[in-house]
Amino acid sequence: MGDGRTRFRIWAPGFDHASVHLLAPRDRDIPMKKDTRGYHEAVAEDVVPGALYKIRLGDLPERPDPASRFQPQGLHGPSQVIDASFPWTDTAWSGMPLDRFVIYELHVGTFTPGGTFEAVIPRLDGLVDLGVTAVEIMPIAQFPGDRNWGYDG
Repeated sequence: MGDGRTRFRIWAPGFDHASVHLLAPRDRDIPMKKDTRGYHEAVAEDVVPGALYKIRLGDLPERPDPASRFQPQGLHGPSQVIDASFPWTDTAWSGMPLDRFVIYELHVGTFTPGGTFEAVIPRLDGLVDLGVTAVEIMPIAQFPGDRNWGYDG
């Protein structure tokens, strides 16, 4: 939102009460208001990028934001507020219609014997020849746990 204000929002229709627990830089709890569609929302003042927080639903233990954009302390640690603003300069670009997409999900480590991004490059023309119009890169980083291929971390 800018000007030191941050909007927190979570969909939790099964809970009457929710709050944001800001951990750093200043520890405080911010109650969230529930709307008729089940969203809980709060706009907090003096919250800047880098602030750490967790969400509390009802009487349950605090948890990270399920829609967090950054988890600097791992999957179960606090979420971190980021600055999502970006000065876009390509507003005239329209891309391809979604109904024309042919998506190839690619795991860099297993796509070639080399297992590197460099090793993928010579094979991209082969994907184009197959009719592929978009490549989705699967997670490439180590992740905690033994499930979900890193999608949740």
